[in-house]
Amino acid sequence: MMNDKRKTISDKHTSTHKQISGSKNPPRTTNPQKCVSQSNSLKKTTASNAAFISSLFETASLSRETNAILNSFDEIIQGVRPLNSRQLQQLPENIRKLSHQLTDERASRRLGYMNDNIQLSSYVRYYTWWNLVRLTRLFANLPDSVFPKAEGTCLDLGSGPLTVVTALWLARPELRKLKLTWYCLDVSANSLALGEDIFLSLAAKTGNEPWKIIRVKGAFGTAIKQKAGFLTCANMFNELDQASDMPPEFQTKKYFEQIERYCEKGAGVILVEPGVPKAARTLSLMRKRFLKEGRKIAAPCPHAFECPMSGFKAYTGSKNKWCNFAFTTEDAPARLQKLSELAKLPKERATLSFIAVEAAGAANAENSKESISVRIASDKLKLANYMCGFYGCTQYGLALITLPDENNTKLAKPAFRPKSGDLIQVKIKTPDSLPKDEKSGAVIIEL
Repeated sequence: MMNDKRKTISDKHTSTHKQISGSKNPPRTTNPQKCVSQSNSLKKTTASNAAFISSLFETASLSRETNAILNSFDEIIQGVRPLNSRQLQQLPENIRKLSHQLTDERASRRLGYMNDNIQLSSYVRYYTWWNLVRLTRLFANLPDSVFPKAEGTCLDLGSGPLTVVTALWLARPELRKLKLTWYCLDVSANSLALGEDIFLSLAAKTGNEPWKIIRVKGAFGTAIKQKAGFLTCANMFNELDQASDMPPEFQTKKYFEQIERYCEKGAGVILVEPGVPKAARTLSLMRKRFLKEGRKIAAPCPHAFECPMSGFKAYTGSKNKWCNFAFTTEDAPARLQKLSELAKLPKERATLSFIAVEAAGAANAENSKESISVRIASDKLKLANYMCGFYGCTQYGLALITLPDENNTKLAKPAFRPKSGDLIQVKIKTPDSLPKDEKSGAVIIEL
């Protein structure tokens, strides 16, 4: 998702916590029609030059069973770690206090804050639930090439209450058939224990034999007995970056080297972070190192070239752009939305940054010479002359995808309308002659 001071028509949103965070809205660009007219007059266009490939957050990819479990996750927690009526009444206030410790008061937060029963209960009933909403959508829509194909050892870093492991169980039913052993690493033993209880409860509801869980109390870098063929990590590097004054350019080298020590050669890797500049910058640098080692980024990147949204110094307040994706939470569990309102932490959007590294040996898709892949990486932008646009990532760098707005009656309507996270394919015959947006420098591609 893009960022500068220009206004957009995207929905307002609240960013109150690192795990359901929102970056600033993307910029409103200069008039792309002006740029186009300098080379060719604006022509009527249709979607014949573009095709929809996939979405990052398609809810149809989740089963009815998974949606039912997500909608009743509070009941599952109550069965595992019950609260009395008074504690339930105090829950919204405790969630709000925890939110302050995770954001504006994080400097005074204890490292082992998740060992506190009140804070852990608040965290699981609110933040874990929201994280399951966003992670299940993402995991269900990632390419199969990222995930294990046979039994083996997996490692989840910064597990907390086993959020990633639980999300994978819900989002990828085919993985339930595999005998996976999960090493779950976290500094909080209480959080790991509660997370395992929740995971086992969910596994019982789906009727499958649960994966083997090995809890490991320790910080990032703690030795694990076996090499992992699949590694996951969510929201850990953001916390490490917050605790350090060193820039991501310095930190990422040791992060990557430690991940290599944890993994078998060619292991699949999924790293998810909040959609904030510093976390996105860390992932962009990790991507660069994976590519240098000959690995393929299965998502979100549609290419292996330089990242046009690397977030370089964006976390210091610069106008540089960072990569993140968002979806609306209007169809999130109703009781979770109600709890958010009671805690005065409403969520209209959920955002994240991530990279998914393909496991070695996966078949590579053939790229067409007559088209390019574009990953949509912004909200809708309002443009002049009843046009709208979206920023996207391409092998040619940053692109501005333009199309008629819904209210435009003069131009032919496209067959589909992209949204943040969508992967589309566009026919391009002469990419070098594409006009450019004057302010952002993005190449302009008309649908």
